[in-house]
Amino acid sequence: MTRSVRRTRRVLRPAGTGAAALLALSACSASSHSAGAASDTSGSASSKPSGTVTVFAAASLQESFTTLGKEFERQHPGTRVRFNFGGSDTLAASITSGAPADVFAAASPKTMATVTNAGDAAGAPATFVRNQLEIATLPGNPGKVASLKDLTKPGLKVVLCDRTVPCGAAAQKALDAARLTLTPVSYEQDVKSALNKVELKEADAAVVYKTDVHTAGDKVEGVEFPESAKAVNDYPIALLKNSGNAGAAKAFIALVRSAEGQKVLGAAGFLKP
Repeated sequence: MTRSVRRTRRVLRPAGTGAAALLALSACSASSHSAGAASDTSGSASSKPSGTVTVFAAASLQESFTTLGKEFERQHPGTRVRFNFGGSDTLAASITSGAPADVFAAASPKTMATVTNAGDAAGAPATFVRNQLEIATLPGNPGKVASLKDLTKPGLKVVLCDRTVPCGAAAQKALDAARLTLTPVSYEQDVKSALNKVELKEADAAVVYKTDVHTAGDKVEGVEFPESAKAVNDYPIALLKNSGNAGAAKAFIALVRSAEGQKVLGAAGFLKP
């Protein structure tokens, strides 16, 4: 029988991580940004990015993309990055319904396909990171959760993401791999909402991403489980067809995919594509 790995995260605070990553970005900005700008997602070399870039991004990207947005604005004075974070399925539906946006970063290829199948993406999306599930419990893990199976204990209040969003679909895939049936006390529309239930002590545990446990620091305790390896999500990013600022949007995508962008995302716990 495969033993799960139980792990406690104590003082991993997002502010420190973001600040450190931002300093690293500033140090390597000139060289890495030039390399990123040379990629197929780079903006025009003859024009400097300007104006506002509107980015629709999965909720799990909030901390990392906020850091990258500030760095983008620092590198390109006069620009502004405006974010809309939420469940990938909800964001995809908004885009196909005509919501104005320049970039879409989804937490799964399936939700990105909603946009590409509708003809709303300009070119093929590119996978820029991957993410894996982890169980978030109350600090000290009073429910003694050490495995995915432990989430089925009677009386344990567990929260999952809705199956229509990437974190929920991945959780269901992991449960299927373990041949487990779990009835949560609630299904949440995005991963931040699921994690918030544990942080507020309204639930004993939630199945979320490793990156979200990392960001929460000592507000929760993380428990790894082997079945998560069967449910790793690829995160694709794409320029949108109706972008009103394609040049700056391409430059933002280039930053995300560059070595400096990957450093910020890696520091948050994301896996390389």
